[in-house]
Amino acid sequence: MDERLNVYESKMTKALEHLENDYAGIRAGRANPRVLEKIRVDYYGTPTPLQQVGNVTVPEPRLIQIAPWEKNLLKDIERAILASDLGINPTNDGNTIRLIFPELTEERRRDLVKEVKKKGEECKVAIRNIRRDGNEAFKKLGKGDTSEDEVKHLEDLLQKQTDKFVKDIDKMVDEKSQDILKV
Repeated sequence: MDERLNVYESKMTKALEHLENDYAGIRAGRANPRVLEKIRVDYYGTPTPLQQVGNVTVPEPRLIQIAPWEKNLLKDIERAILASDLGINPTNDGNTIRLIFPELTEERRRDLVKEVKKKGEECKVAIRNIRRDGNEAFKKLGKGDTSEDEVKHLEDLLQKQTDKFVKDIDKMVDEKSQDILKV
């Protein structure tokens, strides 16, 4: 593979990884500790990721349990969860916090599938923008000492890369949509 293409493949891979992280945060009716990744708890004046202030476990398919390292963090963790966009009320028993994930309604599932497709489209746009940047860079090479045939070859290879990534995105969208729609 041409090293001039590696730059664009790396950027496309990062876009795909970003999409995977976005999808991990979308709950599909089952408890997944990754939905808590964006939640920060005020730990002695410092916003700290929730996973770093307690033990996060999934004892049942629709339950996440958080056991803080320090008991005085219970209220702070509860406040952080309520302030987040998670949409779940935490239950505090004095030792642990429980998050019970309700079954998703059909309407909510459809809304989540729309969100999944929207994020997939945004990722495809990002991939196409990377392709456009690459093609512009290759055209500039063509004005220098690089032959037109070589520029055309680079553009073709970049298009093949783009097609591969778009196909991967479509597959991810389908898998996540099926996961959400599964009752």
